[in-house]
Amino acid sequence: MTSPVLPHPIRLVASDLDGTLLDPHERVTVRTTEAIGRATAAGVRIVAATGRQIAHIPAAVPGSGVTHAVGSNGAIGVDLASGEILFEDLLAPSAAADVVSFLTAELEGVRFSAVRDHGTRNAAEPGYVDLIGPHELRFWTIDEQDVAGIVSEPTLKLTVRHPQLDADDLLRVLDRSGLAGFHATTSGAPFLEISGAGVTKARGVARLCGLLEVDASEVLAAGDAKNDIELLRWAGVGVAMGNAVAETIAAADWVTAPNTEDGLALVIEQVLAADPLGRR
Repeated sequence: MTSPVLPHPIRLVASDLDGTLLDPHERVTVRTTEAIGRATAAGVRIVAATGRQIAHIPAAVPGSGVTHAVGSNGAIGVDLASGEILFEDLLAPSAAADVVSFLTAELEGVRFSAVRDHGTRNAAEPGYVDLIGPHELRFWTIDEQDVAGIVSEPTLKLTVRHPQLDADDLLRVLDRSGLAGFHATTSGAPFLEISGAGVTKARGVARLCGLLEVDASEVLAAGDAKNDIELLRWAGVGVAMGNAVAETIAAADWVTAPNTEDGLALVIEQVLAADPLGRR
């Protein structure tokens, strides 16, 4: 891995979870845990920036020394130690209704679900559960509602599934709509993810950094999927994992090893070694 010269000390590392901080078995490796510990001792915060709901973050993540999480692609920020919700940024019902109306007219078989109650519950229309694989069901607490109920209140995230089309296909269809009032993205998960207007991991991490009094220039961000692109571009240093999609690699300042080879640990180790303040 070739890394750029750090123009400023890194005070905060914002890391995606799946495909980045976590290994393929949703574990934090020994080397990554040790790197996080050394970073924390040197005064560098490690925070999670994930598309997951906060309730779906594995216990190994805060157990490794990660102190805060920005979840739902930037829509919510939480102090993991206390459980305090620091902010929420919701998708308006009118924008959700526009998306549902357009995609329903365009695609037979499309189904929708809305994230409720800080990410602890989902309101899903009939047929949505049939599109969820068994390995995913462990994450989902679902109340079945009709479409009118799904779009009746603000939501952290609207998710969209289709029996044949993947998330990137769904995004291409939605892009043709010309609609506004939301931000749509993909994360490698088998569904399209729709948040409020302007809501991205970059905005969520920026809000968290404002609370922690950390400047964007002092942030290193790491990720692997399309929902990480804005964050990598916003941060002082953006790092793509070796397993990242091409668009994310193109947005990064440098590329590290894959998550299967402790790529995030390598990044943290290099940050500590190259720190302009000489922290160890």
